[in-house]
Amino acid sequence: MARKFKAEVSELLDLMIHSLYTDREIFLRELVSNAADALDKVRFLGLTHEDLTAGSGDVDGIRVTVDAEAGTITVEDDGVGLTEAEAVANLGTIAHSGSKKFLQALKEGESSAPELIGQFGVGFYSAFMVADEVSVESLSALPGEEPVIWRSKGKGTYDVKKGTRTTRGTTITLHLREDSTEFADEWRLKGIVKRYSDFLPWPVAVAGEQANTAKAIWQEIPTNVKEEEANAFYKTLSNDWQDPAHRIHLKVDSPLQYAAMLFIPSAPPHDLFLQHVDRGPRLYAKRVMIMEHAGELLPDWLRFVRGVVDSEDVKLNVSREMLQKTPVVRKIREALIKRVLKDLGRLARREPEEGEEDVYAAIWKNFGVLLKEGAYHEHGETREKLTELLRFNALSHEDEDGQISLAAYKEAMPEGQDTIWYLTAESRDSALASPLLESFRKKGYDVLLLTNPVDEWLVGAVTEYGELPLKSVSRGELDMDDEAIEDGADLTGLGPWMKDLFDGAVHDVRASGRLTDSACVLVDSEDGISGNMERILREAQQAAPAAERVLELNAGHPLVKNLAQLHADGKTSVAEPLARLLLDDALLLEGTVRDPAAIGRRLQALLEQASASAINA
Repeated sequence: MARKFKAEVSELLDLMIHSLYTDREIFLRELVSNAADALDKVRFLGLTHEDLTAGSGDVDGIRVTVDAEAGTITVEDDGVGLTEAEAVANLGTIAHSGSKKFLQALKEGESSAPELIGQFGVGFYSAFMVADEVSVESLSALPGEEPVIWRSKGKGTYDVKKGTRTTRGTTITLHLREDSTEFADEWRLKGIVKRYSDFLPWPVAVAGEQANTAKAIWQEIPTNVKEEEANAFYKTLSNDWQDPAHRIHLKVDSPLQYAAMLFIPSAPPHDLFLQHVDRGPRLYAKRVMIMEHAGELLPDWLRFVRGVVDSEDVKLNVSREMLQKTPVVRKIREALIKRVLKDLGRLARREPEEGEEDVYAAIWKNFGVLLKEGAYHEHGETREKLTELLRFNALSHEDEDGQISLAAYKEAMPEGQDTIWYLTAESRDSALASPLLESFRKKGYDVLLLTNPVDEWLVGAVTEYGELPLKSVSRGELDMDDEAIEDGADLTGLGPWMKDLFDGAVHDVRASGRLTDSACVLVDSEDGISGNMERILREAQQAAPAAERVLELNAGHPLVKNLAQLHADGKTSVAEPLARLLLDDALLLEGTVRDPAAIGRRLQALLEQASASAINA
């Protein structure tokens, strides 16, 4: 006698049968996963029930067979099986597992069915995406139960009757729809099993040959996994030919149950800085892959980390949208971040022995810019840990390969220094050529040389370390020279005149307290974006507000003295080209010239004037 599905089941099946899906192969993953669960249950029951119904053979497992001529796929297991009451309750209704929410999500176009299947316990019904009839023959492992057959064409009704199965377990037969005959192919089914179910602890045979052969080494006790075995797994996972620089392996049983094996590559992956690339470790649920790239498990600044995460607490095939809202995933994410930072901290503190590679130095060289991203984006304890990992090139280094931590910088500070100084620039060479460093060299203060674009954002977030402020040598008014300038130029009149002369090109002109040798330098105002930030944004073709630059003059420099005297004597026609070239010189030194042709013309005019004066002298 035909029985009717619950209303929500009928509606669900109608949507599955008549809607279009881009990933219908998910049906086999769901059926194989259900079979594995059934095997897990019977193994658990075997611990307390010695009189369970026997399986079909010596080795329990899952078998997938194909009859291309008949157009059927059969999935059989030796698991716990179903009683008649369980078949009606589990296959005839899904109201208890959230089907109404599932249907609402489908109707609102929130996601495709394959992404939502499993969240609401409707994995079995994915069979109707490829089949126009499904039959389930099962015998419960519990003693005294009768075999049962459940059959439906997915059109609102189903039949339940007594079966003939004599061994415990379940056989599901799918009669493929005309548009699904592509799945009546052994190689296709082997590929699906290999992709999603390769690490299941139960053997999955397709057409008599075991299709899942890989070992879930992340589920092993970390100390039992050999380095060669882990490296081989990494290479298969990442398609990298090199061994990883570092491996992180953890198994957690409380309060969440999950295992993870993460790797830091020895070289930057080719897609590290590409946009619109899926990122994140593989996510498994009980060894079944449910997401190739689970981006929510690690922040974007850890996108160089490769690996797998397997959790008993994550629902099978949770969608990307749901992944963001799942408390379990958030807790795993927090734990993984802490563990990665802990390992990086340990590597950073470790002093390599003579002749031994400095692992952290190599990691920093490859991925330091991403850790800087993290220090900018994160807050609280995570930012503090990342700040300890930061490394910088500095004035004290001989070349750009030298790196120093903030802790080492602070420890090496001479008496009297109470600030950690830095200079952001386009390159180390341009930074070293800057007059901004003159007084710091004279006083013996080291300066961090920050030459990556991300540094501009970093110093906006990390503003102090160890109760010491981080300050830019190019920002604001500084009085670094302890020695008073004797016979310095009086800039009282020259400064305002030059400011008006430059007509908005600079925010102000003033005497400098940071120059010792050069005549002038451009500095940033105390507030607003820096000149280096403006350059970065313009090069990235992004709208950028103009930086408020201040031209500082060295009152003790002969050129500035001469210029001040010319202005005081009213010889502004002579002083003007000299003043403009002074600003040109400051722009040239910091590498921000926007109109080199204009500078060339001014220089030619001055040379012409000078040569004429020499002839007439």
